[in-house]
Amino acid sequence: MSEDQPAGHPRSPQHPAASAYIRNRRPAPPRSDIGTIILHWTTAAVFFVSLFTGIRIAADSLNAPVSNWLSPILPQGHILTWHFVAGLAMFFCASSYLVYLNRSGLVARNALLKLRILTIPEAGKLRLEAINVALHWFIYLVIAILTITGVFLYLGFGGWLVWVHSTAAFVGLAYAFVHVIAHYLQGGWWQLFRLFRPAKLVLTRAVRPFPLLIAIGLGIITVAALAALDWATRDTLIIGRTEVAPTLDGQITEEAWAKARPVSIRTQQGSNFEQDTGETTVEVRAVHDGQKVYFAFKWNDPTRSLRRLPLVKKRDGWHVVDDRAGRADVVDFYEDKLAVIFSDQPALGGGGVTALGPNPLPDDKPRPLNERGFHYTTDGSVVDLWQWKATRGGMLGRVDDQFIGPPYEPTQDDLAYKSRYQGGYWNDPGRAFYSYNYKPFAREYRGPVEVLRLPKDWKAAVAQLGNFDLNPTSSDDENSRWNMFESETEPYSKEADALIPIGAVMPGVLITGDYEGDRADIVGGSRWKDGYWILETARNLKTESKFDKSFLPGKDLYMWVAAFDHVQTRHTRHARPIRIKVQP
Repeated sequence: MSEDQPAGHPRSPQHPAASAYIRNRRPAPPRSDIGTIILHWTTAAVFFVSLFTGIRIAADSLNAPVSNWLSPILPQGHILTWHFVAGLAMFFCASSYLVYLNRSGLVARNALLKLRILTIPEAGKLRLEAINVALHWFIYLVIAILTITGVFLYLGFGGWLVWVHSTAAFVGLAYAFVHVIAHYLQGGWWQLFRLFRPAKLVLTRAVRPFPLLIAIGLGIITVAALAALDWATRDTLIIGRTEVAPTLDGQITEEAWAKARPVSIRTQQGSNFEQDTGETTVEVRAVHDGQKVYFAFKWNDPTRSLRRLPLVKKRDGWHVVDDRAGRADVVDFYEDKLAVIFSDQPALGGGGVTALGPNPLPDDKPRPLNERGFHYTTDGSVVDLWQWKATRGGMLGRVDDQFIGPPYEPTQDDLAYKSRYQGGYWNDPGRAFYSYNYKPFAREYRGPVEVLRLPKDWKAAVAQLGNFDLNPTSSDDENSRWNMFESETEPYSKEADALIPIGAVMPGVLITGDYEGDRADIVGGSRWKDGYWILETARNLKTESKFDKSFLPGKDLYMWVAAFDHVQTRHTRHARPIRIKVQP
């Protein structure tokens, strides 16, 4: 509007029509500067990826009613990797946003002084603006709690931190709805749409050059520095040379172990363990003698647990003593175990082989019986897996040699859910010497099972179990044994079964023959004492199997460990890989 227009001109401010226009004119719909829009939606996307992947992880817990209720809308697959990446990206968003507010002169819009408006009764809509400022500071606090607890979880700490982290995540989910409603009440739909209506940043004296560019640059530097710090501080297990091979007896008293520098690995989010914390620390040593590599593992476990799905006789027949057996998710009557995986790649989340969810694979593959997910690789690679199983050979000097690779083709029994499909987790070629003393049964079956063999002398079979009760948290006697050798048994018959009284208990595991092939590559000795398991293992430095990893100088490997406290699958875990270096 030109100032030299005459007063009688229709567009002059003194003209009656113009005066009416000015009085009735509504303010222009609000807009947001481009930098705020970019950082806001980047942060929102990262926050929701972190939130929903985290809730999927939480849904894997035994007691997670809210997470399980949300399960149908939660992502599935290699969620752990996405969760870690989103967590790192949140550092980028937070650091970039702080720098941008400072350089763009926008710090005042979220100033805490605005909260004083809440004390003024006649504040009107300004009170809603102050409420939104308070909500902004609230979500900053929630994100800070998520970040701090997330860092500690990443470093291997668990226990109550898991509860705090999970609770903060659900608070963040609720905040998203409150945030939208509060802004709508403040300014209606246009207040919400302002983040879709970019405008140039208003230049004031507080604005410094290139606020968005410098903010993004410093955010990238922050992420790179954190990644470098994480890489530089990861533990390394040195496998030095020894002239005298250690004895595999479950005792780490030899000179070879005294000279080996141990690495302590905090693991968490399993089931059971001390006071049901789900935590245990695994101490690892390793040496080699030029031919074989030797590992020693020591971890705290309050009970010596060997009762892997025992059988109890009732009036209608023999029953497996655990209602979750058909789901492949036993958490009470099971054996203690230790799993170790070796990979060429330092991928986060256990080598990137864990896919969570009730159906993480395409529909032409069976669903997991326990609805927790599968282990498999997506790039065709193979991860070496060693698994010590206390009752299925562990106390007899054997460690099962297995692997994790691409999902294998299911059998007809797998498709019919008559057997357990396991994704990409399978056994090296060969055979193990253990089997189960009953035929498979359906997922939800609760009745008597079809027993294969009975003890020739049922009193002797009961005596070998030692003093025990059917309390899953009790500890088995030092010399007790919860498996039966084939020579101690005979094929099932009604006549032999009639001689065994109701209430009798017998092991659910049979030992027949011997280990053979690649699956027999690893031997070990183990012992439980004073609340600790010690396992020593031996294997050739290099095997001819394509499913094994070689331990050679100049070739880095990466290791993860998982401990099981009388559970089938709910083991402890840790995110950061342990680097392995072999000395000549």
